Amino acid sequence: MRLDPFYPILQSSGWMRRLVPRGVRLVQLRIKSEDVGAVRKEIAESLEICRQHDCLLIVNDHWRLAIELGCEAVHLGQEDLDGADLEAIAEAGIGIGVSTHSPDELDRALSVRPHYVALGPIYPTVLKKMPWAPQGLERIAKWKSRTGALPLVAIGGLNPERARAALEHGADIVSVVTDITLNPKPERRLEKWLEITRPYRKRSNT
Repeated sequence: MRLDPFYPILQSSGWMRRLVPRGVRLVQLRIKSEDVGAVRKEIAESLEICRQHDCLLIVNDHWRLAIELGCEAVHLGQEDLDGADLEAIAEAGIGIGVSTHSPDELDRALSVRPHYVALGPIYPTVLKKMPWAPQGLERIAKWKSRTGALPLVAIGGLNPERARAALEHGADIVSVVTDITLNPKPERRLEKWLEITRPYRKRSNT
């Protein structure tokens, strides 16, 4: 599974259409909805956009639809692992990324042989209320000592400057949501992220 040091998370195919053509190589579609038909449509449209622009689409949570639509990768939180059919996902040739927030969660994530592990939140985040304290930059180095060659994603409260620091502390990939989508000039902010992360591309490919 080809990864990239820059890993934005977007909430719709509209955002995909707006940002992916500008140089994004790795992106997650995160839709929190119970409307299966609407989610299927969003995934299908996002997948088409990403294929047109040589970008890897990772689908958050909706692993059944990812299998149905022929996606390459899914991202699962710890709670998602409880209900996911990991054997079916593997048989479909779909890569898996897993969120972690504690040593126990890291142990569990590593046990399912993921294609990457995410650590967060590195800094306080406005996206949602987190039950975990910010991990900080030093935790990145500790996690990386455990993951070894397995790519490590840093997420939570990042901006371009913090992202550079996370990469220097051992993260292979940095993920972002609100710093781009809530910015008054998202496209310009995207360019800044691409500028910051581009020098790290060789290190994150797998």
